[in-house]
Amino acid sequence: MKTGRNSLLPIELSGGGRFVCSRENFVPAYLRAFEEGILQERADEAIEALRSCRVCPRDCEIDRLNNKIGVCKSGRLARVASAFPHFGEEDCLRGWNGSGTIFFGWCNLRCVFCQNFETSQFGEGAEVTAAELARIMLDLQEIGCHNINFVTPEHVVPQILEALVIAVERGLRLPLVYNTS
Repeated sequence: MKTGRNSLLPIELSGGGRFVCSRENFVPAYLRAFEEGILQERADEAIEALRSCRVCPRDCEIDRLNNKIGVCKSGRLARVASAFPHFGEEDCLRGWNGSGTIFFGWCNLRCVFCQNFETSQFGEGAEVTAAELARIMLDLQEIGCHNINFVTPEHVVPQILEALVIAVERGLRLPLVYNTS
């Protein structure tokens, strides 16, 4: 029996070194959640969780919904430090048009080994509304990026979900990458 990259799987099951799921047939799970109304429910619950914030393991319980600043130095809105097609990611993420990377500022973790410390800790960029974040995602899709890659997103998951609902309503279809740097 001939085996593929993973010696435990026959080559027919491993995709023969090719993508097993074609790009045309792939449907991200968030699209099904949107169609079933679950995505909006989750976004609403996540935004409400900002009222006594426990979004990250810091559990600071600050009222970020009313724009109080938490341990993460973030209030109600997410801060986007930069967004662009990134060609420095792994091959499977960047493809030939780049990974649609959105770098968020004010990461809550403050890892001493962070490769994106300047971006994640110096407050670069600007606060964006959900509609603006959705527009950024759609712009990255429109220029041909293969995915939307959220970098240091831990403290802004509610804002991402809120923006995702808007982006899907406007045509977002790309896979999402949750990238903790």
